[in-house]
Amino acid sequence: MKNKIPPKPGQESVWDYPRPAILEDTPQHLKVICHGRVLAETNRGKRVLETSHPPTYYFPSADVQLTYLSPNPRQGVCEWKGRYEYYDICINHQVIHQGAWRYYQPTPCFREIEHYYGFFASPMDACYVGD
Repeated sequence: MKNKIPPKPGQESVWDYPRPAILEDTPQHLKVICHGRVLAETNRGKRVLETSHPPTYYFPSADVQLTYLSPNPRQGVCEWKGRYEYYDICINHQVIHQGAWRYYQPTPCFREIEHYYGFFASPMDACYVGD
């Protein structure tokens, strides 16, 4: 890649992340707001880092408002992380189709996120990392 901009002190570069992807604990406070409600909030999150991708954050199921999630029939597979399934998010009679996912059959390196959920940031009101 040409014109790569080096990160400033305290910043990370997605070009410095590894391939294949890795999983790590994050000490940062994580929070997702959807349709005015706290959908997920944790201090026990994990993140996946992969070259050229922004970090993906995962929340333990105990820290997710599971009553807002309903299974969606769509499923998929990631070569690094394993098999995943999507969930629709329904809050205040508003539905975000496939707004969340979880790995129900993770690969050995990603077993720790088996009962964790990820969320697509763009349809949410706000997603916080470290705030």
